[in-house]
Amino acid sequence: LGEFVGLGAAGRENGVDLHLGLRSGRLDRLPQLGRPHAHVMVSINSNNTSNYVATGLDWAIPLGKAVYLRPGFGLAYTDGAAGLPPVNAPGISPAEIQRRLVLYNTRIDFGSKVLFKPELALGVRLNDRWAAELSYVHLSNGQIFHTGKNQGLDQAGARLVYSF
Repeated sequence: LGEFVGLGAAGRENGVDLHLGLRSGRLDRLPQLGRPHAHVMVSINSNNTSNYVATGLDWAIPLGKAVYLRPGFGLAYTDGAAGLPPVNAPGISPAEIQRRLVLYNTRIDFGSKVLFKPELALGVRLNDRWAAELSYVHLSNGQIFHTGKNQGLDQAGARLVYSF
């Protein structure tokens, strides 16, 4: 089992995202999927804008003795905005237009609470217990869980991984 901690930037929404997660050992019972690792993670935003929980599978692909590439895919559930009201709706007051503009400019509209979570990490094993990873995580409804808005979230950061 492994645990990873990561920091990432959310872009439109301010704050720092702290990722905490657990990763299983290789799932040897899934040889048809390349013996992936299962993972579960939570991402907490320091401004409490778009937090999420996620689970999925990832694969460690060796690139040398200590370096590896780790692609992954999963599903996430966010408490972020999904379905912000339109700014240009007819008959709304100037104050309501302003309120909606603030939401539009400061919040990501995911369009759906359930999201896809592809990710990619480049890691280096520091010793038998520790590794460091540069990571990229994307959240999106993929126009499958919802049609319409799909602003998504991109996070780039670093992870520190400990193997139990």
